[in-house]
Amino acid sequence: MIYLPLIMGSLGLKDFLSLADLDTKQIQGLLSRAFDLKTAKKADCPLIGKSLVLIFRKPSMRTRLSFEVGMYQLGGQAIGLSMQGIGLGEREPVKDAARVFARYAHGIVLRTYAHTEVLELAQYADIPVINGLDDLEHPCQALADIFTIQEKKGTLKGLKLVYVGDGNNVCHSLMQGASKVGMEMVVASPRGYQPKKEIVKKIQGSRVKGQVSVVEDPREAVAGADIIYTDVWTSMGREKEAIKRKKIFKDYQLNSKLVSLAKKDALIMHCLPAHRGEEITDEVFESKNSVIFDQAENRLHAQKAILVELLGG
Repeated sequence: MIYLPLIMGSLGLKDFLSLADLDTKQIQGLLSRAFDLKTAKKADCPLIGKSLVLIFRKPSMRTRLSFEVGMYQLGGQAIGLSMQGIGLGEREPVKDAARVFARYAHGIVLRTYAHTEVLELAQYADIPVINGLDDLEHPCQALADIFTIQEKKGTLKGLKLVYVGDGNNVCHSLMQGASKVGMEMVVASPRGYQPKKEIVKKIQGSRVKGQVSVVEDPREAVAGADIIYTDVWTSMGREKEAIKRKKIFKDYQLNSKLVSLAKKDALIMHCLPAHRGEEITDEVFESKNSVIFDQAENRLHAQKAILVELLGG
């Protein structure tokens, strides 16, 4: 892919809530900007004087670090607010808090449970809102993942990305993004734990460059894969289901036997944190094909691209 320099704010994005909201050109533009920011020989500080509010209902390491470090490197400031302190939606309605935030800051990152809360915040805040993760989607993670694949493979079009495991928020965002940049994505999940049908149908019924399909057999899915991706079997908020899920997902582990069905140079990806010995073996996690920590690093560069686009104008 050819990377082209971009003018700040040139992609026409107001918020970053879902990759479903972006077209191919906008996704490719963010990837191009992430590449420029990662490979820049000298620091550029386009966000001097800008502030970003971070609101996290769920635990976070990579999302918090990448946004805080990203704002610092771009010349701005990140301000973390505790849920206990602000009581978003409890002590104060979301629509009221949104308009207060807009009087102090230049952008908001919300990491929460309900996707509707992200949408409501964006509706009432007249500053950019970034979805730092919710139960339905994780667009920041997916953008960084696609950037990592492009970085390692040199292209995206025609690659086969296989996701093995729970059809969760990461899976949803990967499907939305991968299909728009020309990748084929196959999801292998047990019945009852597959990605939401309405999201799959919407992607399949849209005019996208890539194809998305869902199967139950992980061996069928992984055959000929260019990339194999997995995530924990039990997402945040579903901890009570952990024992049950371990039994249901036991045949969906990324181990050497399953990985051997893919191409020899297939990338191994995981969004972290990982439960080694469950969804992925230590051997596969630490294999030469693993790009898991490159993925983690690229959260910083991809999110800096989002920040420059939304806050840099």
